[in-house]
Amino acid sequence: IISYAIYQQAFSPNIPNIHIILNDAESRDDGLKEQSCTNFPLKDENKPNMVQCYDPSTSQWLGEVKAMTKDEVYALAKKASFAQKSWKTTSFKQRRRVLQCMQKYILDHQEDICRVACRDSGKTKVDAMLGEVLTTCEKIRCVCAEGEKWLKKEYRNSGPVLPHKSSYVEYHPLGVQGIIAPWNYPFHNLFNHIISGIFCGNGVVSKVSEHTCWSSNYFGSIIKKSLLACGHDPNLCAIVTGFGEAGEALVSCPDIDQVIFTGSPQVGKLVMKGASEILKPIILELGGKDPMIICEDVKIKKVMPFVMRGVYQNCGQNCCGIERIYVYESIYDAFCENASKEVANLRQGPPLGEQIVDCGAMVMPGQIEIIQSMVDEAVSKGARLLNGGQRNPFYLNGLFYEPTVLADVTQEMLIAKKEVFGPVMTIIKVPNNDDKAAIAMVNESEYGLGSSIFSGNQARAIKLGESIRCGMTSINDFAVFYMAQSLPFGGTKTSGFGRFAGIEGLRACCLQKSVVVDKISFIKTSIPSLLQYPISAKGFQFA
Repeated sequence: IISYAIYQQAFSPNIPNIHIILNDAESRDDGLKEQSCTNFPLKDENKPNMVQCYDPSTSQWLGEVKAMTKDEVYALAKKASFAQKSWKTTSFKQRRRVLQCMQKYILDHQEDICRVACRDSGKTKVDAMLGEVLTTCEKIRCVCAEGEKWLKKEYRNSGPVLPHKSSYVEYHPLGVQGIIAPWNYPFHNLFNHIISGIFCGNGVVSKVSEHTCWSSNYFGSIIKKSLLACGHDPNLCAIVTGFGEAGEALVSCPDIDQVIFTGSPQVGKLVMKGASEILKPIILELGGKDPMIICEDVKIKKVMPFVMRGVYQNCGQNCCGIERIYVYESIYDAFCENASKEVANLRQGPPLGEQIVDCGAMVMPGQIEIIQSMVDEAVSKGARLLNGGQRNPFYLNGLFYEPTVLADVTQEMLIAKKEVFGPVMTIIKVPNNDDKAAIAMVNESEYGLGSSIFSGNQARAIKLGESIRCGMTSINDFAVFYMAQSLPFGGTKTSGFGRFAGIEGLRACCLQKSVVVDKISFIKTSIPSLLQYPISAKGFQFA
């Protein structure tokens, strides 16, 4: 994907270059000199209007950003709305040029982007390259290649009653979209909806998480400077920083025409409640408890790389990360043994240090305590702790929880029910290698985002996948449905509703209008005299 994007840029000579000056913390791995602190206080009572920012892997202070008020959020949205009035008249070619300008900068500054994402979220450079840069480049590529076709006028069958009519659907700009983005991928989560939003002719106002808002200044500059370099109003896209008040303001703002929220079910319900008061359309992606089914006919060593990536990528902080592994009984013991050996070799530590690490830090300070309580509860009820199970004692300055493996987990344990969002492999035995039992166990979950099935028999794996109540399935792979940006992304049940990505997601950013016109100008609808008002006594019989 990266190579294709570079090739594409080489044959687009009219794409402008943009330049952004970086500070030491942004431009050098060793560019942060602040001392570590003992905690991560996002709020400073002496500066209530600012958000304090920290590197979660070192607890070093990064700086501070504005904690915006309701009035400040409203002002940004109004500017975006004004800019959108002219932006909606642009051609798809002009919109592609802006996206290609962004992509050109991303390709030329991959290491800087990864470094800043690592510093703000604690992830490793490899996780940043895969989860931040690669996914964003693929999103841009897909939208630029397919977007215009997806948003073209779409003709529909008018039916036998209207043979003289043409019926079609038009996709118009919606207005200004409000995005409330999570903290796990600060670069991609910011760009993701801006790419689709502005391509559809919308303005976009994005509220970034207070836990990873330090990077938003740099990342936001890429967007604004790309718009400016292509001759457009940079106020079309705005970034909101702050706490819950800022997010509430975005939902209630009259200049915001749609809200897309990614986060917890608890906050998602509050967003839905706020939007319902003004009948504002919303899309909710509320996380998952994604299962991986491993049938007895697999080769364990070939499956393990997918298991490891599924569980420990981004330190387990993935909406579609693997949180439940259902292993068939006849290979269960061998799988647990292999998993424990693999995890024992994982290296953990600060991602911007001198050593190569496999697993980085957590982002939210309170998440370690939540994970620990789930692990302790599982062990108290009979789960076997094969690896980890505690905060990493060698890096107490950072938010590191050891890569953990729990075997003999059962369905009633809390860790099998609630989203962990951390580096914990949860292994559950499927008795008697029973496919029906596996599906029944999987579908007990209140979540329904993604799933993965591994079997030596692809037809069997596909059949199993069809039986899982969720939004997405990977067969003999992990989460590749997200890299296929032509597919819609989203779930069901507590995982939310609505879709982004794919033709469905792009059209969800639009005002969809149904139109019926005459096929031939001189052949028109006529209302029979018996049905004209006042209706004839024979009108019912005629109808």
